[in-house]
Amino acid sequence: MMKTKITEHGSIPSDILRRYSQYLRLEKAFSVNTLDAYLRDLQKLIGYYDQEEIDFREVNLQQLDQFAATLVDQGISHKTIARILAGVRSFYKFLVLEKEVDADPTELLASPNRGLYLPEVLTLDEIDRIEKAINMDTDEGKRDHAIIEVLYSCGLRVSELCNLRFSDLFLEEGFIHVRGKGQKDRLIPISQSAIDELRRWFVTRQDIKVKPGEEEYVFLSPHRGRHLSRITVFHNIKEYALIAGIEKDISPHTFRHSFATHLLERGANLRGVQAMLGHESIGTTEIYLHLDRQHLREEILTCHPRNIRR
Repeated sequence: MMKTKITEHGSIPSDILRRYSQYLRLEKAFSVNTLDAYLRDLQKLIGYYDQEEIDFREVNLQQLDQFAATLVDQGISHKTIARILAGVRSFYKFLVLEKEVDADPTELLASPNRGLYLPEVLTLDEIDRIEKAINMDTDEGKRDHAIIEVLYSCGLRVSELCNLRFSDLFLEEGFIHVRGKGQKDRLIPISQSAIDELRRWFVTRQDIKVKPGEEEYVFLSPHRGRHLSRITVFHNIKEYALIAGIEKDISPHTFRHSFATHLLERGANLRGVQAMLGHESIGTTEIYLHLDRQHLREEILTCHPRNIRR
């Protein structure tokens, strides 16, 4: 159930907000949490309109820029402001589609400069060290070794991994099926090493007493017989990284970053990587090109004779 309550506002009628909520839920296929976040962020715009007595149908770019400035004054981070303004653009695109406004005033609305965010990436050696830190004599160890191989081999989000079912596996063909954000489906190649680790886990898994309704999930708790939560996977990976002596701040998502970065470093096509990651925008995938360039720069500074200290 949606957390944000839609109420009557002087600036924006509640029936428009209800239709916008339906649009996000049905047309954009947003999850409950994403839908709630968009509507909650929209309340900030509504509050500004009410305070300044602005008609949402007549708002101009200068007034929207002023709204963004008020968010900065409130001490809201640039990342959060960028997210709020993305919601404002989404709302006005909806209003144009519904013919509630004649033109979109957000077309030239700029987000604050967030700077370049470079996610943490593991080297292949570090991934090997994390895997070696796993006790393969335990049921959990066999499962977690397979989890890390699948995360790194396929670039999955942790939620996609936790929801993976046997009907999603096409191991003979070398693919897995994933339903990602916005209920969008994609087929991802899976490496032979990940397939081997999955089959090793399946031998152990067949002896687990599985709770009713949990039979189709690939990754289970041997003790509870239920599929894993994201928190469990996050905690376990942190523990293995600590044992392996990895000082980087890593999470399950780090293997997704490493997957993309390593592919691009070795010449993979950017569009292909975008498809495998399930990114809607190519711009999201391009962050890994920056990582690749940073790696190249470090290699040049290390190896070029003009940069070697005498």
